[in-house]
Amino acid sequence: MKIVVVGAGQVGTTIVEALHSEHDLAVIDLDGPRLTALSYRYDIRAVEGNGASRRVLQDAGIGESDLLIACTSRDEINLVSAMLAKRISRAQTIVRTTDVEYLDAWRERQIEVDFMVSSELETAHAISTHIGIPAARQTDTFADGQVQIVEFDVPAEAATDEVIGRRLREARIPQESKVASIIRGDRAIVPRGEESILPGDRIIIIGSPGAARVWSRIMTRVEHLVDDVVIFGAGATGVAIARVLLEQGIRVRLIEAQADRARKVAEELPGARVFHASGVDPDFLERERIGASRAAIFSMREDSKNLYAATLARVHGVRYTIAVVHDPISIEVFERAGIDVAVNPRSVTAEEIVRFAHDPRVRQMAMLEGDRFEILDITVRDTSEFVGRPFKELPMTGSLIGAIVRNGTAIFPHGDDMLEPGDRAIIFTESARVSQVERAL
Repeated sequence: MKIVVVGAGQVGTTIVEALHSEHDLAVIDLDGPRLTALSYRYDIRAVEGNGASRRVLQDAGIGESDLLIACTSRDEINLVSAMLAKRISRAQTIVRTTDVEYLDAWRERQIEVDFMVSSELETAHAISTHIGIPAARQTDTFADGQVQIVEFDVPAEAATDEVIGRRLREARIPQESKVASIIRGDRAIVPRGEESILPGDRIIIIGSPGAARVWSRIMTRVEHLVDDVVIFGAGATGVAIARVLLEQGIRVRLIEAQADRARKVAEELPGARVFHASGVDPDFLERERIGASRAAIFSMREDSKNLYAATLARVHGVRYTIAVVHDPISIEVFERAGIDVAVNPRSVTAEEIVRFAHDPRVRQMAMLEGDRFEILDITVRDTSEFVGRPFKELPMTGSLIGAIVRNGTAIFPHGDDMLEPGDRAIIFTESARVSQVERAL
């Protein structure tokens, strides 16, 4: 597939990293040194210029391209670029936006692009899935929430029990779940029956939401029911997170330092309590009993403020902390500081965009371990060699079908189950094997 990417920032770079080996890419950006660095690392065509220019788009080969991805940090450039591409080519157009109003206008068919991805909304959904599984390092939902993919760190001090330390064939694996991979150091171990989950491992699980919660209890030994959340920062991202959590029946308090913004958000979200406060005042934290909250989310614009506020909240008793991290380099710093989950908006946005470059049968995808692995939701062809064969007879390829969706219902298959044409298979695989998986199915 020929793809034009407008924007070589973090989102664009993540997209290039995921797609360069399988597709013919041209990348447009105004920053010459950034383009040079990207073209040095990957086999791409670099075009220096404004992606909202007809001439620059033509220089990048938009006329012969199948897909345009407009993912700069400026919404207007992305929109103009995509609408120009629609006029002068047959390319499908994908636009990144940071303004929910543009997303609403697109949904009402007032903006003529093929697809639009909101960084704030993708971040909100990513965080909401973590709220349900507090022990998870990363989690994604598939099949309208019927299938959950969860990544756990097994505690280094974990004792041997019915799951940890036993051979998988003997372990009491929670029903409706499968171990997709065991990551030990730099090695990814295929979870065959003779393998074991050991303390210090990282594991990837595919299962039902109920099974994911059982795995969470196994990892933490306690049940965390998160029904009360404090959000620090009522900007666009904080408000998007609050809306999603309120829809799930979770009590939400918002802390905003700017008085005008706090008043406006209080009017927009009557179901939430909004405080005009800095969020780093110990007296305020004590007075409002912020430490009694089940979880706190830090969505201010500066990583340094989020890190300080999260650390202070932990000192005051908050047990579960999630931070929105804008610089990917900061993620490791947050994790080492004891913050439970760090979510990078640009990464989750890139993940949603990348799926459009896959086989059209891919309904959804997720990237794990820095794009080392992928989860695909792909519809099975009637000509697939795997149709009609029991799962226990399928070859061991390093990929794993964790669930299938048939007639809208998720099934967690056993050895005697078989794939049928039209099934949606939820598959875990190495990123390098994605094209092979797509061909096989």
